[in-house]
Amino acid sequence: MTDNINNTDIQQDDSEVRRVRIAKLDELVAAGKNPFECTKFLRTATAGAILADFDAYEGKEVRVAGRLMSKRIMGKASFGHIMDSDGKLQGYFCRDDMGAEEYQAFKKTDVGDIIGLVGTVFRTKTGEISVHVKEAQLLTKSLLPLPEKYHGLKDTELRYRQRYVDLIANPEVKDVFVKRSKIISTIREVLDGKGFIEVETPILNTLAGGANARPFITHHNTLDIDMYMRIATELHLKRLIVGGFEKVYEIGRQFRNEGMDTRHNPEFTTIELYQAYVDYNEMMNITEQLYVESAKRVCGGLQISYQGQALDLTPPWERLTMVQAVKKYLGLDFDAQSLDELIAAANALGLELAPDTSWGNALYKLFDAFVEEKLVGPVFITDYPVEVSPLAKRKPSDPRLTERFEFFICASEGGNAFSELNDPLDQRSRFEQQMLAKAKGDEEAQPYDEDFCTALEYGMPPTGGLGIGIDRMVMFLTDSASIRDVLLFPTMRPQN
Repeated sequence: MTDNINNTDIQQDDSEVRRVRIAKLDELVAAGKNPFECTKFLRTATAGAILADFDAYEGKEVRVAGRLMSKRIMGKASFGHIMDSDGKLQGYFCRDDMGAEEYQAFKKTDVGDIIGLVGTVFRTKTGEISVHVKEAQLLTKSLLPLPEKYHGLKDTELRYRQRYVDLIANPEVKDVFVKRSKIISTIREVLDGKGFIEVETPILNTLAGGANARPFITHHNTLDIDMYMRIATELHLKRLIVGGFEKVYEIGRQFRNEGMDTRHNPEFTTIELYQAYVDYNEMMNITEQLYVESAKRVCGGLQISYQGQALDLTPPWERLTMVQAVKKYLGLDFDAQSLDELIAAANALGLELAPDTSWGNALYKLFDAFVEEKLVGPVFITDYPVEVSPLAKRKPSDPRLTERFEFFICASEGGNAFSELNDPLDQRSRFEQQMLAKAKGDEEAQPYDEDFCTALEYGMPPTGGLGIGIDRMVMFLTDSASIRDVLLFPTMRPQN
C-alpha cells in the first residue's frame, strides 16, 4: 500500500479542497458531531511504543490518536496510517467490526484530519504492525490539504514560513529539533554538574554592550526612552561575578541588527558562562567537554561528518595562536617581519590597508580575510590583538595581544572566550577607544558603559568567560547546511 492523499485533493487546488472540507464540517455540525467540540481523547499507547514493542501489545486493546496521513478505501474494509509524535501506525478499518454508520463516517474523513482509534494490535499478512479498529473518532477537521507525499513540501522558503506544514510533510525535520533540545539539556547537565548557576539577565537595555554588533532599537513608552535589545549577556553576567557568584551561565536569545545568510539570523541563541579564578585555558577545556558530551548524546560518538567533511571531536583540539595561523596558512611572520613589510604583503593580497594600520589590526584583517576560510578544525585560534578585543585581558608576555580565543569548525566560528579584563582603568581606556571608533563611523563599536566600569572598581576576581553559539553548534551536530534548518521559526521577509 502506498501513502498518498486523496485523488480529489491532488486534482483540485487548495481553495476548492477547502470549500469541500468546510462543507463536510458543516454537515458534521448539523448532525451534532462538531469535531472542534472535542476536548480530549485518552490515549493508552503511542505509535512508537507499539512499533518498538509489538510483543507487549499484540492482541491487546489500545487507544491511539494522530493525524491521518494516508487512506485507501477497499469496499467493506480500508487501510489508513496515522502519525503521532513518535511514529506512524497503520489502522485496519472493517465495516463488520465498526458498524456501517461509523465505517461510513471514517470513509468521509480526509487525509490531514486528526483521529482517535480504539482497537487491538495485530500484524497483517504482509507483516505490518497495525491496529484492528473497532471505533474511530474524528478529533479535529483539517480544512487544508497536506502536500503530496512523494513531492512533499520542498519549497525552501515555504518550509521556513510554514514550519508546521514542514514538520507534517517532512517528519525527519523534527529529528533536528529533538536533537537541539537534547544538546541544550546536555549543556545544562554538564554545567550544573560543575557547580554553575543558571541565571537570567535583561533583554532590554539602555546600552547595547558586550559585543561589537549593531543593535535593534525599541522605545519604552512609560520611561520615554529608547532601549536596545541585548546583543550579548556578557556585561551583566560579569557584574554577577563581581557580586560574588563564582560560576554563572545563561542560555538565551541575542538580537543583532545585521545581515542574514546561512550562518546568521537576527535573533539567535547562545550559552555564555563565567567562572572566577580561571583563565581562557579552562574555557577551552569546557568547550571541548560541552561538544564531546553533546556529540555523544545526539551523534553516538565523536567521529562526525558535516556537509561531507569528516570531523573528529576527540580532545584535545588543535590550538594555534593567530600569529601562528597566519604564518601557517599565508607564510607571513608577524614575529619577524616589519610592519611595513606585512602591510605591503596584505595589500598585495588585495586588502588595501592604510600605511598607519596598527600591527594588531593588520594581523586580524589578514586572518579574517584569508585564514578563517581554511580552518576545518576543530581548532582554537588564540591570542587576538587588543584592538579587536575590548573586553579581554592583555597577555602579560605581549601587551599587543589578549588572552582570547575563538574556535572554528568547517571555516565557521563557533564560540568566543576570554581571560576577562578586570582592570577598571584599562577597561575605561578601551571603551574610550571604542567610542573614537564609533565617532569615525564604526556602527558596531561598543558604547561606554560607566556602570560596568564602576562594578569593576569594586573588584572582579580573575575570571574566564565563554560564549558559544547554540544554533551553529546544532548545525554542526545535525549536519544542517543553514541556520534556518535549526531554527523552528527563522526570520523571514514579509510576503506582502
